[in-house]
Amino acid sequence: MEIQIDPHTLERAEERGANEDEIKDVINTGFPIPAKFGRMGKAKVYDFKQKRHGNYYEQKRVEVIYTVERDVMITVTVYVFYGIWEQEDADPV
Repeated sequence: MEIQIDPHTLERAEERGANEDEIKDVINTGFPIPAKFGRMGKAKVYDFKQKRHGNYYEQKRVEVIYTVERDVMITVTVYVFYGIWEQEDADPV
């Protein structure tokens, strides 16, 4: 299925520390998460092991919210969280 990344999603991704490749990877290989308003969501945890805004983080979790119209997945927004997740929360990459 085709993935269409909305410009708003790319702007949010850049601000929050994700990129276009990660957005596509989350949609293709992430695990489902709840989303509101009839939308769908997927998330994936990545090893990060870097500083962001002066704090060191082991991992980052990228969540993509999207809709499906015909045969196209259209992104709505992306969220990025930094920290460390337990195994039952998500498998790190």
